Amino acid sequence: MTAGPPSQYASGERAPPAPPLQAADISERSRAVALGLAVVGGVFGLHRFYTGRAQSGVWMCLTLGGLGIWYLYDVVVIAAGDFHDADGRRVVRWEVAEGIAGPAPRQRRVEDLEDRLQALESQVSELAERLDFAERLLAQARERSALPKA
Repeated sequence: MTAGPPSQYASGERAPPAPPLQAADISERSRAVALGLAVVGGVFGLHRFYTGRAQSGVWMCLTLGGLGIWYLYDVVVIAAGDFHDADGRRVVRWEVAEGIAGPAPRQRRVEDLEDRLQALESQVSELAERLDFAERLLAQARERSALPKA
């Protein structure tokens, strides 16, 4: 037995849940890209260069991924979503960021659809004008053939 008061978790209580991640705590780097770089070139620290951790990337390159141990550790940590970038933010998003200043992918899709719809509308109006012109030519040809030849 140990001396002192019992800990609050000794009775089998669960630890309080971790607070949810805020947007400022999440890196704009892609977890999928980091994991791919770690698997392919992890012994050279490619994933660390990608996340901005160049100093540890150089050390990984010089030690060949800590003789494979550091490399395997990083692969597991990235896959679990606990890897941090150079600013201390967690690399948890699987998708690749489109750019901080650029529009969201959904917004770009909507704008693209609007542009396509306007182009389609102009093509339909042009076809309607051509159809109207062709109908007028046919009507004139019918009137000419219906008239008696003098």
